[in-house]
Order: sequence, then C-alpha cells, then structure tokens
Amino acid sequence: MGFYVGRGRKARRAFGFDEVAIVPGRVTINPEEVETTWELGEHKFPVPILAAAMDGVVNTKMAIEMSRLGGLGVLNLEGVQTRYDDPETVLDEIAGAGPETATQLVQKLYAPAIKEELIGKRIQEIKDGEAVAAVSATPMAAAKFGKLAEEAGADIFVVQSTVATIDHISSAYDTLDLEAFIDSMNIPVIVGNCVTYQVTLDLMEAGADAVLIGVGPGAACTTRGVLGIGVPQVTATVDAAAARDIYYKRTGKYVPVITDGGMDTGGDVCKALVSGGDAVMIGSAMARAKEAPGRGYHWGMATPHVALPRGARVKTGTTGTLEEILVGPARTDDGTQNFLGAIKTCMGSVGAKNIFELQQAELIIAPAIRSEGKVMQASQHVGMYR
Repeated sequence: MGFYVGRGRKARRAFGFDEVAIVPGRVTINPEEVETTWELGEHKFPVPILAAAMDGVVNTKMAIEMSRLGGLGVLNLEGVQTRYDDPETVLDEIAGAGPETATQLVQKLYAPAIKEELIGKRIQEIKDGEAVAAVSATPMAAAKFGKLAEEAGADIFVVQSTVATIDHISSAYDTLDLEAFIDSMNIPVIVGNCVTYQVTLDLMEAGADAVLIGVGPGAACTTRGVLGIGVPQVTATVDAAAARDIYYKRTGKYVPVITDGGMDTGGDVCKALVSGGDAVMIGSAMARAKEAPGRGYHWGMATPHVALPRGARVKTGTTGTLEEILVGPARTDDGTQNFLGAIKTCMGSVGAKNIFELQQAELIIAPAIRSEGKVMQASQHVGMYR
C-alpha cells in the first residue's frame, strides 16, 4: 500500500527514528537482569554496538578499548592507518586544518598507496591488546586484502560499500564475486550496506554472516543529499529483519541485522533494536570519545570509511570517555552517553529479557514524541535541547 504522490505514481511511506516511539510493556523487568548479548559466528558480544570503520572513529587503541568494554570496533583498511607508519601525526594535521584548507589537505593525505605490511601490523596490534580484530574494506579492496587480513589474524571481515548488491555491472573493471569471496574466507564476513528486503535476502543467500542496514543516514554522510538515495532507518531495519526471519525459516541459519548510522542517542539505538536490529553500528557518537582518533571531531565521507571534510571539521558534541559513552555512567542528560544503560532500561520497561524479545516490542507512529511537553527543556537548554 502506498500514497499517490502525483497522477499514476505511488510512493510507500517510510519512517525514521524521530517519527516512532516504543510502547511500554504490560510486564516490566529489572534492567540489571536482562541479556543484551548478540552473536556473530563464534563471537559473543555483551554490548550490541559496533564502532564504525572510519578514520576519525577507530584506530587500534579504540578497537582494543571497544572490545574490552564488550562492543566491537571496526578498523578501516583503506585509510590513514594503513597508509602511514605514524597515523596519529596525520590525524593531528587534519584536526588542525581550517575550513579553507581541510578538503585539499585530506585529498593529499589519502593519495599515498596502502602499505600491505601495515595491514598485518595493525591487526597484530589489536590482537596484542587481546581484542577481537574486525577490519573493513570496499569490495574492490576486499578482493585484494581479504585473505591477507585473515592470514594476519583478523577475526571478522567487513565488505562495505555505499550501496551493496550481489550483481554489480561494470565494463570498466572486474567486479567482486561476493558469494565466492565469502566462501573463500574462514572468518565471519559482514556485508553492507543495503535498505531493502530483497537485497538483504540476496546478501544472506550469498553467505553473508551479518548484513549492515543503512544508506546515507550517518551524521556526515552526503549520499542522501547528493544522490537523493536512501530509506529511513526504522523502515529499512524492519524490512531487513523480515528478510532475516524468512531466511532463518528457510535455512535454519540466523544472520544478524546491524542497523548502521542515523543514531545519536540511546533512544535511537533502542528504536533500531525494536525495529528488528540485532546490533547497531555508530560513527559520530563514538567519535565523541576522548580515545577516538578524531579527537572529538567528525569528518564527512567521500566513500565509506574515508574521512573527507566538506569544507570544515565539525565538532560532534559533548565529549566523554568511551566507557561513559558506551556503558556509563553518563555525565550528560541528553542521551548521548551510557548507551548500554539505555538499552537495558528500555528492555526492562517493555518486559524484554533479551534482544529477541526486545525486537517484539510494539512501535507506534509518534512524530512529536521527542518535543511533546518539553517546554522547560527548551527554555533551560537541557536534555535534547542542550
């Protein structure tokens, strides 16, 4: 069912995080007694949150800290970490650039070729920190670096592009046979990004061990503005979860759905999970961490993973330690810290013992839910009006 947007043309209504709300349950549970763990292959993660594979978000130290806290940090194999022996100096240079020089500087700094020996070195640094090593590359780079990363000790490989499909047509270059690639890997492969039921199902049938959902919702991503492409995250996640469930019924294999992007607060994360997500991937909120290589700044993307300012660096908001942002305790009242606490409290309020039961909670359309009655917050500049 759709709405007519003109003579003879229908469009389906879709919903984002700000347009829905979660309905409290008939039974409530002590938040300390719920189970938030999600699984990927042989790995179990107590915190259903991944830090995005962006240079301003994850370096080896951030990946280690994410793992220590129970989440997963994904390292970009096509950024400064694998182009420079001392990437911190490069990131400091980017952070210090002014609006008039930032774009040109980043283009220059991303020109050097990727050094294959640094791929193994970065993975080893993460493993030395007793952390799960997850790395990411675009499809063309995955064909080249996938086995290299696996042999270096990577635990999880992410194949990520702006819009992922099984069939990519090109006469200009060789395309990645995604099914053959996944079959050749002996570690879990996450694939993304997509926003539709059919493509999610296609990726699962190709062997993906998890699927990233989201085209253009990220705080710095320009896909929706430049190309006009995307589906709001609630609808995209619901559709992807439907594909996951039908695939599980057909095959007995459960493939996690990871909502990627568009989440800035704990409430957004909870809505993503209630929409059907098994976990979420976050960029800008993680970039606020004091441990993040972006130093509390976030840059737009020319392609997935690659930081590229659109004329200026942008402060992401209130900074805090990664521990405060991920598992608390929060020092702010705007929902940008203690994401795990938000998830647990939401689960307790709807009566969900685990993520699966949280996915069954009721959603309602409520476009004014965030602003309803918040006059005092607005006048005092607290909470969401900070």
